[in-house]
Order: sequence, then C-alpha cells, then structure tokens
Amino acid sequence: MRDVRVSADAEALSRAAAREFIDLARQAIAARRRFMVALAGGATPRRIYELLAAPEHRHQVDWTRVEFFWGDERAVPPDHPDSNYGMAAAALLATLDLRPEQIHRIQAERPDRERAARDYQIEIARAFGVSPEGPPPVFDLILLGLGTDGHTASLFPYTDALRERRRHVVSHYVAKLQAERITLTFPIINRASEIRVVVAGAEKAPTLKEVLEGPPDPERLPSQLLDPPAGRLAWLVDRAAAGELALEHCR
Repeated sequence: MRDVRVSADAEALSRAAAREFIDLARQAIAARRRFMVALAGGATPRRIYELLAAPEHRHQVDWTRVEFFWGDERAVPPDHPDSNYGMAAAALLATLDLRPEQIHRIQAERPDRERAARDYQIEIARAFGVSPEGPPPVFDLILLGLGTDGHTASLFPYTDALRERRRHVVSHYVAKLQAERITLTFPIINRASEIRVVVAGAEKAPTLKEVLEGPPDPERLPSQLLDPPAGRLAWLVDRAAAGELALEHCR
C-alpha cells in the first residue's frame, strides 16, 4: 500500500515535511549518533529549509550530528542562482554553525563532470565508512521532488541513467534541457531508510496520478522506479497535487 499524506496547501505541506525531517533526524541521532540526509532542490524544498532554519525549529535538531548531501546538481558554480547547493546554503546551512566536513556538495561546476560524479561517489562512501565499489550505503533520509514529466532527482525520462545498476552517482546529458546534470541513481536512492517525495501544485496532479495509479511505464515516468526494498517511501503532497488521485488510503 502506498503511503500518500495530503496537506491542505503548500505551506501546510512544507510544515509537515519540516516536522518529518526533525523527527527522522532525532531518531537517527539517538540510534546512531548521526543523521545522513540528501537534500532536494526546487521551490518546495526551499520553504522546508527556511522553516528548519526558523527559531521555532532550529533548536530541535543537534545539527553538529547532521551531514548534508545532495540528490542532484546542475552544472553551475555553487553561487549560481540555479545551484541546488546554493539554494540550501542560503535557506538553511548559512544559519547553522556547521563544520566544513558536514557539507558534501556535488562539484558539478568542474569541467570533467564524469570525474566529479566519480569523486562524489567516493566522498559518499568515505563519509559512510564503506567501499565506493561495494553496495550503496544507506542514507537516513533522501528528500526528492517530482517533475511534471515524471522525473525525480535528475533522473529524466528515456535517459541511460534510469538503467544504471552499478554506479551510485552519474553525470549525464539531458537532451530536453540541453544541459548536463549530476545525480544519485536509483540503486543508492532505493537503499535509503527513508525516502520522502514532496509534491505541491495542481500542475503536478496529472503526473502524480500517472505515477501512483497508472500502468508501469518507468522509462516515461522515472519516479515509478522509486521502490525501496527495506526502507520506507512516503509521498508528501498538498491538496492541489492530490486533486486527481483516487487512492483511498490518502491521509
């Protein structure tokens, strides 16, 4: 049964997601003394990060125990307006007293993005204390979004990255965007203990319905490949995005 949680509007959704982040962070820190999280880009996550930075929430997490990663990145410098890292840094990270080693950004501005992707796989493995050639490590939480074309992270329809089974991070050219992206792949995403897909807006409603209720077509709708064998996947959506769903178990 799919776990679909519906909030009244985008602000309520962001607040619910922020609470979820705090709860999962506290659980992971209590159990393992650290919280390993991969952040998403986009407008909806920005509001989540702003809420986490607000005084009412900021002191509910021991941020010295949190390590930040990213699910994907655009091929831009970290101070570029389109940078996923830059957005999270401005909305959240800059408000926290973090050590440099807590922040693991994707260096997608490097000319050799294949090498940058390989180095990010190595950095993830080093942070988790595992071999970069072994099975993917287990993130405590991976935050994701959903595009109107069914993509998540930078895993776009009909791209070779959807069929990647060996590498945990890849660089690839997305023809529809005429741009390169670096992204985590499904083998490492689906290993996470917790995956939360945050979806807001009526423009996402038809895609969300197809992804959750339509026939399997993962080449066209990559988000259908989200299927953690051991972790928990939950869709956090606002009422507008859920407007075409017929799922009886929405809550």
